[in-house]
Amino acid sequence: MIKKIIITTTTFSVLLLTGCSQTAPDLTGKNNISDSTQIAGDTVTIDENRYGNENGAGGQYNSSSDGFQSIYFEFGDYGVSSGMENTIASNANVAHNASASKIKIEGNCDEFGTDEYNYALGLKRAKAVKDGIAAQGVDTSKMVIVSFGESNPVCSNPTDGCYSQNRRVDLRLVK
Repeated sequence: MIKKIIITTTTFSVLLLTGCSQTAPDLTGKNNISDSTQIAGDTVTIDENRYGNENGAGGQYNSSSDGFQSIYFEFGDYGVSSGMENTIASNANVAHNASASKIKIEGNCDEFGTDEYNYALGLKRAKAVKDGIAAQGVDTSKMVIVSFGESNPVCSNPTDGCYSQNRRVDLRLVK
């Protein structure tokens, strides 16, 4: 009798868990690594002028504060694109002038993928920006990274432009 209960419970649990699973997007060929502390040198091309209004049209969208500018990423990527290198340099200048403060680097994602996947991707994006700013001479002990995954969207319209605004890293001074 006990064996039947165990077998039934196990079978039910397996069916329940497999029926509710979410799959992460297929990122074959993307910057896909298993160790989130490693950041590959791969870059993507991105039009940094497309982040404007809530539909993604025109201008530079920025959700960072304290003089920093947001860094944007393509779907599933975490390498800083060549189009964002000037923004990294600008952010490094702001960081140099904020000598007494720590800088919080916040990784964000769009809503696609599992929570775990988006959290890890947000960390990889934040680490890539931290490494880029450190390469400009900013002391890494002044920087902390955090991932919000998909939980901190700046836009919620179901459009490509809106999703693009959520694939970003924001920078803020810790006060």
